[in-house]
Amino acid sequence: MSPFLDSSLHIRWSTLTPDAIVPDITAALADAEARVDAVCRTDRGRMTFENTFLAFESSTAGLSEAWGKVGHLDAVCNSPALREAYNEMLPKVTAFYTKLMMNEALWDLLKTYADTPEAKALTGVQKRYLEETLADFRGSGADLPPDKKQQLEEIEAELAIVTQKYSENVLDSTNGWELILTDEAQLAGLPDSAKSAALAEARTKGHGTPEAPAWRLTLKAPCMIPVMEHVDDEAIRRQMWVGSSGIGRSGAWDNTGLIRTILRLRQEKAQLLGKANFADLVLERRMARNGARALEFTEDMHRRIAGAFSRQTRELQEYKAEAVSQPTGPLEPWETAYWSEKRRKALYDFDEEELRPYFPINGVLGGMFNIAEQLFGIQIKERPTVFIDHASPSPEASTPAGPDTIEVWHPEVKFYEIHNDRGTHLGSFYADWHPRDSKRGGAWMNYLKTGSPPSGERDREPHLGLICGNMSPSVDGKPALLSHGEVETVFHEFGHLLHHLLGNVEIKSLNGVNVAWDFVELPSQIMENFCWDRESLDCFAKHHETGEPIPGRLFKKMMAAKNYLSAVTTMRQLAFGKMDLDLHRMPALAEDADLDEVTDELLKGYVMPLRTKSPSMARRFTHLFSSPVGYAAGYYSYKWAEVLDADCFSRFQKEGILNPKTGHAFRDCILSKGNSEPPEKLFKDFMGRDPELTPLLERNGLV
Repeated sequence: MSPFLDSSLHIRWSTLTPDAIVPDITAALADAEARVDAVCRTDRGRMTFENTFLAFESSTAGLSEAWGKVGHLDAVCNSPALREAYNEMLPKVTAFYTKLMMNEALWDLLKTYADTPEAKALTGVQKRYLEETLADFRGSGADLPPDKKQQLEEIEAELAIVTQKYSENVLDSTNGWELILTDEAQLAGLPDSAKSAALAEARTKGHGTPEAPAWRLTLKAPCMIPVMEHVDDEAIRRQMWVGSSGIGRSGAWDNTGLIRTILRLRQEKAQLLGKANFADLVLERRMARNGARALEFTEDMHRRIAGAFSRQTRELQEYKAEAVSQPTGPLEPWETAYWSEKRRKALYDFDEEELRPYFPINGVLGGMFNIAEQLFGIQIKERPTVFIDHASPSPEASTPAGPDTIEVWHPEVKFYEIHNDRGTHLGSFYADWHPRDSKRGGAWMNYLKTGSPPSGERDREPHLGLICGNMSPSVDGKPALLSHGEVETVFHEFGHLLHHLLGNVEIKSLNGVNVAWDFVELPSQIMENFCWDRESLDCFAKHHETGEPIPGRLFKKMMAAKNYLSAVTTMRQLAFGKMDLDLHRMPALAEDADLDEVTDELLKGYVMPLRTKSPSMARRFTHLFSSPVGYAAGYYSYKWAEVLDADCFSRFQKEGILNPKTGHAFRDCILSKGNSEPPEKLFKDFMGRDPELTPLLERNGLV
């Protein structure tokens, strides 16, 4: 039995045990190598698109799918045994993919076919795949001399190891911190929902009794955010800030050296491939094209909002100074969220916690699905699930779930199917929404299987994806009530998922989210807009006890406060993007200098002045440093794609927020097309013109 090699749509998660990783991935590597060798032996006199480029694409599909399951389990069910097996195979898988792109026989075959009259006559998706594949090979060192290929292989192998270690350090240092409180008075100001969650957290770890309760605070977002925004006790907030600032910063979990190593390796890789820096390397085939243009975009946005940023910062300082009868001056880092919330409530009589009762997670999901069904012509159906714990074998563990029951990796995980309006199964997905110690932080979408549309006598092959988050959990059997920000995150990740599941590209490598990374956030971020419009909100924002929609007075306050500190929040994103670009355009800056001083200098004018300097975010910035590429040199993409999503949503606003005609157009022009055409063309197909910046500035109240 080789569970990781089972290609069934419904995965038997209980069989995917750590001890199966090494033998299964070893077998998958051997199979992929044999398939690649067979492609390389293709008769040069009988080359076709099918036996060259398509054969190459399918040669590694089994390995990619098997390794994808391992990587997913590392993210959601991390354990010492799984981590050990993952780290044992990571260098071998990395080496395979690095060597694959530098395989001289394979590269010769693909180049030779590309020069044939048949190849030059290709059109549409086939032409796009040929061009993209050739660019992939060239960008991965296929034309390098042997000695430089060897150097690149060594760099890629080391990058895989050090970025995985960086990720583990962030997870371990996050889990390694806790604050146990036994005096409820120290939690004054904390919303009841967060307080109940902290009480439940303490119970699960054996702290407190009914007679002498305790509360456990952690650095996970559903706990930390409400504490920093609402707890009146400054000492508690300061302890949380110190804990958060220490993630990836001390002892065995210190990521400082790893960051320098990662930056150095990325720079060496870029120079080997003929680029001045890593930013230019990774952006060459994205919409920005190079690091200078991405930085120009960031600095242009900075210039446009700098005045509003300074004004909003000063107003917050003045508000706090007046409230405590002290001179105006910079806030402490553990004060900013607290006094921001105080001032928002004073200005708008609005507390975000007032919205939480209207966002029970099941209601949010149901309403979100209804919106997608109406807009995109699909049906979403939940399937019954079962969790089988392989750590506690039982008779059921040897038996697969029944025909109507889908196995999942944790009891809280849900499973859904998506069909089109003709009943065709387009794809399925898992949803895992709440935090636990074995799960990495943040929220993300990924895919486990890429399907394909029908072709000839072949039926449609459905896609398989997943969405994960760390949202506010259920407490004491009550429904999990989300913050409005968490609702936006749910919609965001669902947008990514739709991009995958509604993909209709015949060549799998061009499907869904396999697009330029400064375009990939368009489908996700456009979905966040439905969390603000009254018509769409009424589809899902209903009180968990009464079923009533958000009252008009509360909605008005919510909208009045929408752009509160918008320049500050925008500048925060720009600061992350600028730090990312600067470090990857000028990595030598961080080589010998103090990392905190370097990032402070880079971000002058981009961060709010504070009394106590915050340690560099770089040590816990998993977007940038937890994988060989990830969002490195690409964090600007979020703001770049915001320009695209605000512009695209302006069409929905003109034609009807829930207008199926507009929704179908977005599905046909964007969601279904993947990377089958350049992103600039896909945008223009939907909007009829190039992107405009004004809609984003208007949406944020910054015009």
